[in-house]
Amino acid sequence: MQTDDFHVFDTTLRDGAQREGISYSVADKLAVARLLDQVGVGFVEGGWPGALPKDTEFFARAAAGELTMRHATLVAFGATRKAGVRVADDPQVRALLDAQASVVTLVAKSDLRHVERALRTTPEENLAMVHETVAFLREHGRRVFVDCEHFFDGYRYDHDYGIRVLDAAAAAGADVGVLCDTNGGMLPMAVHDVVSDVVQRSGIRLGIHTQDDTGCAVANTLAAVDAGATHVQGTANGYGERAGNANIFSVLGGLVTKMGRDVLPDGCLTEMVRVAHAIAEIANLAPDTHAPYVGAAAFAHKAGLHASAIKVDPELYNHLDPQIVGNDQRILVTEMAGRASVELKSAELGVDVTGRPDVVGSVVEHVKEREAAGWSYEAADASFELLLRDTLDGVQASAPFDVESYRVIIDRREDDALVSEATVKLRAGGRRVISTEEGNGPVNALDRALRKALEHAYPQLAKMELTDYKVRIMAGRAGTDAVTRVLIETSDHEREWSTVGVHANVIEASWLALHDAVRFGLLKTATPDLPTS
Repeated sequence: MQTDDFHVFDTTLRDGAQREGISYSVADKLAVARLLDQVGVGFVEGGWPGALPKDTEFFARAAAGELTMRHATLVAFGATRKAGVRVADDPQVRALLDAQASVVTLVAKSDLRHVERALRTTPEENLAMVHETVAFLREHGRRVFVDCEHFFDGYRYDHDYGIRVLDAAAAAGADVGVLCDTNGGMLPMAVHDVVSDVVQRSGIRLGIHTQDDTGCAVANTLAAVDAGATHVQGTANGYGERAGNANIFSVLGGLVTKMGRDVLPDGCLTEMVRVAHAIAEIANLAPDTHAPYVGAAAFAHKAGLHASAIKVDPELYNHLDPQIVGNDQRILVTEMAGRASVELKSAELGVDVTGRPDVVGSVVEHVKEREAAGWSYEAADASFELLLRDTLDGVQASAPFDVESYRVIIDRREDDALVSEATVKLRAGGRRVISTEEGNGPVNALDRALRKALEHAYPQLAKMELTDYKVRIMAGRAGTDAVTRVLIETSDHEREWSTVGVHANVIEASWLALHDAVRFGLLKTATPDLPTS
């Protein structure tokens, strides 16, 4: 249940946008905000209006009705007034009011060295800047949080000045003083000690904002909560400057499942995986497959010993039920796999091998032999399922077509244009078909020729498309004599599947993966349109 007793504050759209390679459009920012609301965070910091035109537009469009959130409150970020400037005359403070956000986060210097060297002002003037800006915003009906920049580094330099900044904010009406590990150099033990001390010495609710430069941002955040902080900040997938920020999904996983903190609305925790991946797509970054809680590999098990135990009780090798956070357990079938791995993977794929120890044993040995030759099934579930079904039903028993041969020609023409041409001969739907197609490369030409040959027997192939193609040269041989592994991803707009092919010839490796891709796509819809007499 979400209450004001504990704040989950997301800064993906402000601090997270500082990650190298991320550039959100205003439409992107609106979409990300909606996704964050769906995972149940209490506050979404949208950016710095008045400082960045894109952020100013974002708040204007949000205020005009383009952003409706069920759980989250939109927050505007800005700085205290400038030194020597009346707060009412500071244009950036005015821009915070113009943003029409009901909550404002102010960044304030809390390290004496930054006050004197960066701001080039006096400690007393900095305190006045904090107090007057908070008071001004409070007079205009805004709720105010204060981010105390460089708090931990400043606390080591001077134990008192950071407390004075917090006191100035509290006296002016700020709700939260956020202790920021701006340089990201803290460790959990020291964070716990400092927060525990500040809880006793200050009279304001405390929050925590951590960077991940030591790889401890999430641990530091949870340590601060254990010491008394009741406001946590983070970003989706840990996006942020340098090494990033505390990953809000890992923080939420720790708070809810490990610390027993009921900090999200009912039903929101299971949205984490979906939201994490959707935000990665908007950011144009590949989702981190190994991210805690939300990564595709977070509950993936490879070793046969693990699989044997999981077969008895999944809790033996999972730190929690993956479905609690919207994830799934996966069994990876590799050369490390034993019989239990194959049995569990078969059940996961919906293939019944009950009472068939011969099939399980054969598949185990086949996988080990093939992986020794360079094959990999852990990223190619569709190829593994075909291997499993072929072993269960008989070699190629589930094949909906029979290939006689294929040929690929690459033609370099007088105008230097390269054209690939592929011919495929096969039997399908009771007839022999020969198909020739051109493509922008040999694999594309093969793909088109194969589909063209099958389209009369299997018109559903029109929905299938190759969505990704990866080539890897396997270690062990060098140069043009190397063995090549090809991974192909295919989609029919309802589901996606991955297949693999391995051969010393890259065209043959590609063909093997393409062949499996089409076979698997037709697996559940393989009734051909037979020719009429």
